[in-house]
Amino acid sequence: MNFMTTLMMILLIITTVIMTLASLLSKKSIVDREKMTPFECGFDPFYVARIPFSLKFFLITVIFLIFDVEIAIILPVMMTMESSVTYVWMITFTVFIVILLVGLYYEWFHGALEWST
Repeated sequence: MNFMTTLMMILLIITTVIMTLASLLSKKSIVDREKMTPFECGFDPFYVARIPFSLKFFLITVIFLIFDVEIAIILPVMMTMESSVTYVWMITFTVFIVILLVGLYYEWFHGALEWST
């Protein structure tokens, strides 16, 4: 029991030292002009963090994520086609695709896919 306590204390000290060294060494004191400029997204990283952004862009992102997850669901379904009853598989897959298409039509009809209004 004493050995385990000693080992735990040694491991705790080692991890604390490593985390402290990593924290100290990761700080960069050199200010680079290129690193101070906004890149890729256009937001300036060193000023106000609460900049308004386009709600349309956010909605398109959410729609993309939803359809991306659904594609991740569809791909394994194709693999199960051979090992399941074809009639049941077709009904299930058709219902799934119809739900996707109804959701897409709903978003399109209400203007969620329009960039400019």
